[in-house]
Amino acid sequence: MCKAHQVPPERPATAAPDRLSIGFDATPLLGRPTGVGVFCAGALTGLSRRHDVIVSAFAVSWRRRRGIASRVPAGVSTAQRPMPARPLHAAWAHLAVPPLEWFVGDVDVVHGSNFVVPPTRRAARVVTVHDLTVSLYPELCDAPTLAYPGLIRRAVADGAWVHTPSEYVAAEVVAELGVDPARVRAVHHGLPELPAPGNGAGTGTGIVLPDGCRRYVLAIGTIEPRKDYPLLVRSFGAVAAAHPDTALVVVGGDGWGADRFAEAVSGSPARDRIVRAGYLDDAALAATLRGAAVLAYPSKYEGFGFPPLQAMAAGVPVVATGGGAVPEVVGDGAWLVDPGDEDALAGALVRVLDGGTDVDDLIVRGRSRSAAFTWDRCAAGLAGLYRDAAVDARRRRADAR
Repeated sequence: MCKAHQVPPERPATAAPDRLSIGFDATPLLGRPTGVGVFCAGALTGLSRRHDVIVSAFAVSWRRRRGIASRVPAGVSTAQRPMPARPLHAAWAHLAVPPLEWFVGDVDVVHGSNFVVPPTRRAARVVTVHDLTVSLYPELCDAPTLAYPGLIRRAVADGAWVHTPSEYVAAEVVAELGVDPARVRAVHHGLPELPAPGNGAGTGTGIVLPDGCRRYVLAIGTIEPRKDYPLLVRSFGAVAAAHPDTALVVVGGDGWGADRFAEAVSGSPARDRIVRAGYLDDAALAATLRGAAVLAYPSKYEGFGFPPLQAMAAGVPVVATGGGAVPEVVGDGAWLVDPGDEDALAGALVRVLDGGTDVDDLIVRGRSRSAAFTWDRCAAGLAGLYRDAAVDARRRRADAR
């Protein structure tokens, strides 16, 4: 559970009700979608429906920048100058130039959506810190990610505000990075919508279960150390013994450290009943999720957690480890076990597969809990943060004169 960190306060916006112009870093929308990309798409959708902000999206990319135009909602502009990623990131790591306004024009607030916020000439800055894996579990991170804490500290020292997707991460930012809690704001993400059943072609799962299997435990996420899929594979040995009709399906591409997962699979007595589905498009993922007997979420640490919410909304029971912000997000809508507890994870999965009224009640609670997470609510929280950051930036400029 969360350490006794100082949790930043919930406060209303303090500025006048004029419209703010926002420059939003939508680079994570390019390429294959990730959790950060899901946040960007959902936040932009919610913000585009508001009347107190005018949002433009930009991409720190030379060749692919035009790709965001088709991935942002109507009403979000994407006009910008080309932004070569490598030279700019190298410059921004040490200097406050070139300012973002040179590429996107004047805006009131710039939102760096993925741990990094570019320097600005006058605009207020907000940076999203999705989690603090890099500070708390550096052994689970790759080399480029290890630069994030220094970049965040520098941005905050220069006046940036911090957005986090959970109170848990907000408290960690205060405790681990020494950020003033008044400049940290927790705003929950919304719930990513899945395509409706039977909506167009390609809505089948495309997954073939092993012979003798008629249902499956599902896991969703990139294969990387933080997700702790080797723990799930070991737990599945006991699950498979108790329920011979059940397979384990793992959806997600390989990240760094996927070799440990492969080793766990090869050493499992139930390896013939473990299916690697790889990356699935939205329709196939939706069908696969709705068809699951249970979602397993065995992460060591999470700053939020989209898959459990999606499963809960779809009426699929969830068993998760209580790592990081997961308890805050799922509430009473999932069964939680301690991170790393192989026997407890196996026992909870077997309990779900056994069925019963307690599982039925869990599904009802999961649906109710997931309904509280909307992108409109997320956008409202972000708009309040932008307004406070803009007021603060104006005050800082006035004090400097």
